[in-house]
Amino acid sequence: MGLKAKWFKHLLKFKFEAGTSRGVYTEKETYYLKIEDTENPEVFGLGEIAPLQGLSIDHVPNLEEVIHNTCVTFDSLDLEIFPWNLNIILSQLIDDAYPSVKFGFETALLDVMNGGRRIIFENDFSAGKRAIPINGLIWMGSKGFMLQQVEEKLNGEFDTLKLKIGAINFEDELSILAFIREKFSAGQISLRVDANGAFSVAEAALKLARLGTYQLHSIEQPIKAGQPEAMAALIEKSPVPVALDEELIGVSEYVHKMQLLKKIKPQYIILKPTLLGGLQHCREWIEIATRLQIGWWVTSALESNIGLNAIAQFTAEYKNTLPQGLGTGALYHNNVESPLIVENGNLRFDTTKAWDLNAIGL
Repeated sequence: MGLKAKWFKHLLKFKFEAGTSRGVYTEKETYYLKIEDTENPEVFGLGEIAPLQGLSIDHVPNLEEVIHNTCVTFDSLDLEIFPWNLNIILSQLIDDAYPSVKFGFETALLDVMNGGRRIIFENDFSAGKRAIPINGLIWMGSKGFMLQQVEEKLNGEFDTLKLKIGAINFEDELSILAFIREKFSAGQISLRVDANGAFSVAEAALKLARLGTYQLHSIEQPIKAGQPEAMAALIEKSPVPVALDEELIGVSEYVHKMQLLKKIKPQYIILKPTLLGGLQHCREWIEIATRLQIGWWVTSALESNIGLNAIAQFTAEYKNTLPQGLGTGALYHNNVESPLIVENGNLRFDTTKAWDLNAIGL
């Protein structure tokens, strides 16, 4: 099997203005990586390189040059890839400074090793026998827009909602939580909120105290990353369980991962393979979190269905019953048509539905 890598750019168009505390998304650049078997060109693996502006450490001006040069190096090495040497090759081919590139190559290679069928892992999910529970994501916007999304998700039979907070008036955000709690108890609807580091250290404790009255499942990243002492002190007294998200970005060494979680002692961590350097890095985080009795779930990071498919199949390798953050497949007008379906608050893989790669010219 002779393998060659090609890449190309695709501009994803949002169906609505997707608001976060870091700004509003209307479109998103992504890159697809195609790894072909030169002896059988019909067999190819697809990976997605999709860094997030303002968040990914590799959203840099020369990223396209990095992708191109990595493909050239990969081609020149004439490698043979096996499950046992995949992580060795990735660690030597791609620097940890480019986590989204590593994720793209890792998943494309797993795909081609499995016959180029968009099957990254053979498991109950990819066989269509098991669905993954997911949270319904409520994007930031006006109070009316957010309430509209809440109603839609509740009608879609989601039993876990995640609200982006920190950009509009805090009182309006609390009123949305109150609206949900007036209709549904914590036993009926689980509520997560994601501040994306929007709270200052000075105000965080007071805001968490007020949020605590709504029986929340958790809050993601209440203060900005890089303040471990402040985060640890906040978590120690918080009435709301805290999940680390941005705090994990850029931490690639196993020993540093262990030190971070031991120091901060969060209740949960959020794993985004594109931002953390791929699936192997996520495995390390899961192993450490499990050892320290810290909960975890996996979240997509605005990838198209190519990246989402790989992340979902990876997630299904574990028997984690917490709702995952994998409901982003319907965000774009020009997404890749895939077998991924959101139904009754779950993500499932419909084996009767074919992939349609026309949207990306394949």
